[in-house]
Amino acid sequence: MSMSNALTRAGHGLTLAEKRIIAHAASKLDSRRPLAPGEVPQTHLTAAEYAETFDVDLTTAYEALQSAAKTLYERSITFYEAAHRRRGKSLSLAKVQMRWVGSVKYHEKEGWVELHWWPALLPHLTGLKKQFTSHQLKQASALRSVYSWRLLELLTRFGSTGRAEYTVEDFAASMDATEKQQADFAAIRRKIIEPAVRELVEKDGWQIEWKPIKAGRKVKAVRFDFMRDPQGQLF
Repeated sequence: MSMSNALTRAGHGLTLAEKRIIAHAASKLDSRRPLAPGEVPQTHLTAAEYAETFDVDLTTAYEALQSAAKTLYERSITFYEAAHRRRGKSLSLAKVQMRWVGSVKYHEKEGWVELHWWPALLPHLTGLKKQFTSHQLKQASALRSVYSWRLLELLTRFGSTGRAEYTVEDFAASMDATEKQQADFAAIRRKIIEPAVRELVEKDGWQIEWKPIKAGRKVKAVRFDFMRDPQGQLF
């Protein structure tokens, strides 16, 4: 899996507030501006911006920024580099772990957070920036489940085709499913897929049909056919 795909597909272990903050910060990045030598890209986000974008009160926004400032520095992305060959034999994949940010600064009294992005990550934030423009973030502001947010990310990767299919293993990892859930597709269906689909349909104007893909009696993959409700606002 490439690092760009890992941003969307790998399980991040991020809370809903952290995912909102990273998506909002990425939407503010100016990817066209070249960085000076040694410059670290950074994004400034205020509690007022967070409150307005995600339709929460200022107290909730302050708490979200403060909590993220404490935990985002510890968050990382895990992905695997493509295998190479040596003497005609494939080598095992190299596991890579990379931070989202190199540092996080939070000013409690003024209510803002400043993210200093991990430099090697910046080129791969372009896809995330395309998924979550300021308008798209506003559209998704009603979502209250981290599973709904994760499913939204997975679907919008295939917005041009309206169909997304993932193996159960990939889907479970992307959703940060527990080990118990990973061993029981019925739990993934009940705890993750059905509530997430229901919230996206009811609160964010999606039409989604999904079905499990079986090999014999075992579910091997999940397929989603989706589109924005033509009666609602489009991205």
